[in-house]
Amino acid sequence: MSQFTQKETNGLYELTDVARAQLVDSKYYNEDLEPSSVSQRTWTTYNITALWVGMCICIPSLSLASAAIALGLSPWLAILNVVLGNVIVLIPIQLNSHAGTKYGIPFPVFARLTFGATGAHVPSVMRGLVACGWVAVQSWVGGGAIAAILGTGFAFFRDNTITVALPGNDAVVVGQLIGFFIFMIFVAWVAYNVFENIKWVQNIGSPILVVVIALLLAWSIAIVIGAGYSVGEVMRQGIDWATLEASGGFVYVFAACLTGNIAFWATMALNIPDFSRYAKSQKVQFRGQLYGVPIPMFVMAFVGAYFAQATKLVMGEALFDPTNVFYYVDNKLVIIVCAIGVVLATLTTTVAANVVAPANGFSNLSPQRISYRKGVIIACIIATFVFQPWWIYGSGAAYIFTWMNNYGMILAPIAAIFVADYYLCKQRRIDVAALYAGDKGRYWYSNGINWAAIIAWVAAFILPLLGNTVWLYKGGVPTVMDHISANGYIFSFIVGLVVYVLLMKSPSFTKDSFITAEEEAAMTER
Repeated sequence: MSQFTQKETNGLYELTDVARAQLVDSKYYNEDLEPSSVSQRTWTTYNITALWVGMCICIPSLSLASAAIALGLSPWLAILNVVLGNVIVLIPIQLNSHAGTKYGIPFPVFARLTFGATGAHVPSVMRGLVACGWVAVQSWVGGGAIAAILGTGFAFFRDNTITVALPGNDAVVVGQLIGFFIFMIFVAWVAYNVFENIKWVQNIGSPILVVVIALLLAWSIAIVIGAGYSVGEVMRQGIDWATLEASGGFVYVFAACLTGNIAFWATMALNIPDFSRYAKSQKVQFRGQLYGVPIPMFVMAFVGAYFAQATKLVMGEALFDPTNVFYYVDNKLVIIVCAIGVVLATLTTTVAANVVAPANGFSNLSPQRISYRKGVIIACIIATFVFQPWWIYGSGAAYIFTWMNNYGMILAPIAAIFVADYYLCKQRRIDVAALYAGDKGRYWYSNGINWAAIIAWVAAFILPLLGNTVWLYKGGVPTVMDHISANGYIFSFIVGLVVYVLLMKSPSFTKDSFITAEEEAAMTER
């Protein structure tokens, strides 16, 4: 019998046929989790760029810059903040992409390398819970579009003065709230029943959404001209120092917005191997992401900043949620066409990117008790009643501070621990077959859990999380704790990386998870 368990071709690794045959009966191995073969790694730079452009073009992307405007930043500073945040988050995304491309392993299997076969549920569930939060946000956006459609026939849904007080938001527009519940029910039904049959909808919804975003910019220009201002005057507006000081000052607000923008793609910094495992080479995945993130996010930031600053200039208050524009458009045909585009694009994005992942994650916790369909219901219930979008997406401050900053500082150390483990501890050498071997493999650690990863993760996020919740900023001059929380992603990332590396110097944590260059050569066919 061959001693080789993996084969290397031009820097790309795959399991040997013998190794695959031996792993077929393992409970840690199935078709969804198996490494991609070298022949399956066919994605080009264009494919990866197109994937990212498709993910970047969405309503919440617009809200990143509009939230910064609402907090007092100038338009160009808001755009700089968005672009800078997206460039920074590309660092962990690119670093964690490498293992996916080199070894063809998906995110849940990559997590076993660092957290252990059982401990891998931690990053998987955390990524799933954050996805539930995005289900809530996206469904709130979709609910706004539903309310706009209903508003063309029923005046009640066009009246944004009819509000109700809910936890976290004292003035929730009732029409949008009803639209949200309708949209959420539709999301659950689609994910539960027929998602595979309606993927074609995305081919229609996405182009319409591009048109909707262009029309949003056109509407913003129109109201500016109508109010007697020039088109360029919007972007020449400076910092709103009064609003900025009331929010904590320039340094605090800019850092918090930057953390929010980094956190926007924090989930992708974890599960990027799910996509990079299909790239033809490391150069392809690197270039695809380099082209696919900063440029479209700059465009979205520009539109979002212009929209928010235009409404601030004309109406006296920066609108944060772009779907609020529907309240100010009189042409019913335009409202219906645009709102349908938002509904279709948001529906497919919500289900594909944010419902399926947590549903599968919850099912993976107990496959015999929780089916995928039960996972869908759990995900939608959590999205609705735990994350409450009228709270986390109710204002620019809530979007940045309450939502993205909090989950960003929790996910950041997981990304950092992945980076530390793969590059610094294991020197980019992986025994792929052992990732599927359970307690018979080298990545079992202590009863399936690498406690070094768990300890480093908690140690990294606990301080900034407390600072952004228990010791929440209450006005005045921000304290040291406030600044730590405002920079929560970077702080947690650095602490998690350092603590993990130090802990993994102890044999009691590492066990036999490291492999030498000689051991790798002995198991690899070249």
